[in-house]
Amino acid sequence: MRRLPLGSLRVFIAVAHHLSFTRAADALGVTASAASLQIRSLEGYLGRPLFRRNGRQVHLTAEGAALLPRVRQALEQLERAVDDVRLDRSAGPLRVSMLASFLQQWLLPRLQNFRLACPRADLHLHTSDQMVDFVREDFHVAIRFGKGGYPNVHHEKLLDEWVLPVCSPDLLRKFGPLRDADDLRRYPLLHSLGEPWTMWLFDGRTNQEAASLRGAVFDASLAVVRMAAQGAGLVLARWSLVADEIASGQLVRASDRALQLENAYWLVCPLRARSLPTVKEFMEWIRHEAAAFAPP
Repeated sequence: MRRLPLGSLRVFIAVAHHLSFTRAADALGVTASAASLQIRSLEGYLGRPLFRRNGRQVHLTAEGAALLPRVRQALEQLERAVDDVRLDRSAGPLRVSMLASFLQQWLLPRLQNFRLACPRADLHLHTSDQMVDFVREDFHVAIRFGKGGYPNVHHEKLLDEWVLPVCSPDLLRKFGPLRDADDLRRYPLLHSLGEPWTMWLFDGRTNQEAASLRGAVFDASLAVVRMAAQGAGLVLARWSLVADEIASGQLVRASDRALQLENAYWLVCPLRARSLPTVKEFMEWIRHEAAAFAPP
């Protein structure tokens, strides 16, 4: 039996959907160079070009356009066949994957509502920032932070996201409200690699002035939120991670300005998993919770 390049075919569908190697790679959780290599390998296997490349612009060739619907249909049938064997999960636990920070700061305080709404559902929660391969991994649902456009799965936007400066009430009383970069220099600063201060000061553009700001640096968004609540400094944080702390008074906003991000939280699941009773219950419940979550 010929060894069909199934991995390359999945990349082909993603690139054809986005007409961009970069966006397709983001959706698949791989690098753009890896996606490009897969396409070159597939074109070599077929002996035909599938895309025309003109700088960053990508277009399907006639051969690629003819191949696309047949490959998409074939892979969907293959995934349904696998799902028929593996998705007999209605009697087992509901397995959900998400970011650790989202679980700790947003979902856990609301889980009691889910237990009351769906007392018979048994949740197994998993944390990861990597893409989920629903064919190989035993998950029903994933919540991911990104730009969407995930191929071959059901995906819907769950929550928009913002970043805003927050600190402890004592720190705000000591240093006053935040208006510009000069005000930042009064504060002890906490830096997150995921939400650098340039995002708030310069709408994401790099600037030497912001690069000169000193302070402790953390590679985890959750760590800086915890440090800010302890009064260690001013942090630029995601709204979903600090809204409950602000409501309880542990943290306060240091500025009225909040910047909406391009990335958002997305609810993702295999197409056929949506019909499972526990998946339907969980998705309906979390949509309701997200709709009740007010923006900053």
